[in-house]
Amino acid sequence: MTDFAARLTEGVKRFGPLCVGIDPHPGMVPALFGGDTARGLEHWGRALVEVAAGKVAVVKPQSGFFERLGPGGMAAMAAVTRAAREAGLLVLMDAKRGDIGSTAEGYAEAFLSAGAFFESDALTVNPYMGLDTLEPFAKRAAAHGKGLVVLVRTSNPGAADFQLLDTGGKPLYIRVAESLLPLTERLMSPCGWSNLMMVVGATAPEEARQVRAAAPKALFLVPGYGAQGAAALDACAGLVDGQGGVVSASRSVIFPKAADGAQSVDAWQGAIAAAINAAQSELAGAVEA
Repeated sequence: MTDFAARLTEGVKRFGPLCVGIDPHPGMVPALFGGDTARGLEHWGRALVEVAAGKVAVVKPQSGFFERLGPGGMAAMAAVTRAAREAGLLVLMDAKRGDIGSTAEGYAEAFLSAGAFFESDALTVNPYMGLDTLEPFAKRAAAHGKGLVVLVRTSNPGAADFQLLDTGGKPLYIRVAESLLPLTERLMSPCGWSNLMMVVGATAPEEARQVRAAAPKALFLVPGYGAQGAAALDACAGLVDGQGGVVSASRSVIFPKAADGAQSVDAWQGAIAAAINAAQSELAGAVEA
C-alpha cells in the first residue's frame, strides 16, 4: 500500500506544490451550476475536479462550506470527494477535527477509514486539546496509509493570540511542532517524508523556516497564498527545493474574475484552468528563485 506521503511527494514532483481548495463560499457558486444549493455545490465541485485532475496533485475541500447546507451539503461533499479520488487526486479534507476519546475515534473513522462515507487521503486536526486527542487519528492514518495534518502556525491574524505566546523562551507554535516529533517519526514513510503534515501559514515565512528547522521530515500544508495576501516566495519558505509540502490556494483559483459571467461550463472551466496555470507558474518561479 502506497501511503499518503509517498503519493503526495510523487504528485508534487510531477505537478508542483499547488493544492486547489474547494471552498464553496456562500453566494459565490455560479448559477450555471445551480447556485448556493446542495445540487449546485456538487455540480460545481465536480466541474472543478475535472479541471484540477491532471494539473495538480491535491485538492482540499473545506467541510464547513458544505456542512452549512445540512444533509444535502454533506452528501455533496462526499460526492465531490469521491469524484476527486476517482480522478486520481489526493483529497486533503479541511475539517479541523479535534476531540477526546471515543468522539475522536468517530471523527477518525468518518474521514480516514477505507470505504468511509467521507473517505479522504488526509485530514486536518487541531492539537490544542493535547497529544492524546491525536492518537485515534494517528492509528487510523497508520492503518490505512492516510495523512494527519496538524495545525501548528496558522495563517489567520488571530493566530498571534495564542500561537506566538512565549513559553519559556520559545513561542507556543514551536513547542507544538517539537511535541509532534515522536509522532512524525512514528508516521514516517519510506519516501523520506512523514505522513504527519503540519499547517504552517504562508503569511509567516520566517516562522515557517523555524518550524522547518524544528521538524525537517514533516510535510507542510501552507495556506494563505493568493486571496489571503501571501506572495509565492513567502508561501514556499518552508519547502525544501519545492518539496516537502503543498501550497493551498482557494478563492484566487476557483473564483477568478475571468470566470465571472461565464455562459457555459466549458468557458468557466477554461477560466479556472488559466488561474491554476498562473498560480503554478508563480509558485514554480518562487521555488527556482
